[in-house]
Amino acid sequence: MRIDIWSDVVCPWCYVGKRRFERALAEFEHRDDVQVVHRSFQLDPTRPKGQTQKRREMLMAKYRLTAAQVQGLDAQMEQTAAAEGLEYHLGDGVTGNTLDAHRLLHLAAARGRQDEALERFYRAYFTEGRSLFDSPSLTALAAEAGLDEREVHDVLDGDAYAAAVATDIREAQALGANGVPFFVFDHRFGVSGAQASDVFTQVLARARENRVASSR
Repeated sequence: MRIDIWSDVVCPWCYVGKRRFERALAEFEHRDDVQVVHRSFQLDPTRPKGQTQKRREMLMAKYRLTAAQVQGLDAQMEQTAAAEGLEYHLGDGVTGNTLDAHRLLHLAAARGRQDEALERFYRAYFTEGRSLFDSPSLTALAAEAGLDEREVHDVLDGDAYAAAVATDIREAQALGANGVPFFVFDHRFGVSGAQASDVFTQVLARARENRVASSR
């Protein structure tokens, strides 16, 4: 069984959704037969590369919120993350274009280190307040996830995997996803959002039953 998960590395709900799905998968009897593939999605691909903006200022402008409202939403998000065993510090973060981070995740997939790289990027951004928007920071984080620094430099210095990122985004849009996280189980069952773990448990079971029935 294959499960595709579309996400963006600056999406706080994507990290939460990853944990909730992983909890369901860990309890799934046939988990050893499951292949998880992380797919790229950009919440705002129009952001200029190399430029960052304070995350809270972006949210205030995008959703017409006050500073107090954004602080309140961040506090709620931090509590939600904590309930999943995640430590979020959202106050002073910045945001920017995530294309290069996604290109490195495709490199990581090619080297069998995709989950490690995605996990490292999430923790760096949401817990440690590190940048995912400049080459030195991305290189250091990718190396910490087990990637070869020379290969990372080669990717960041060119346009490798940019087409793969674009393909992921187009496929998500074709499936009707206009936000993330977005999960597709065995090319058949879609789940939108960071649903509770029991929802993922139910869909895993349904996808398994469908696979067994179709093989008869």
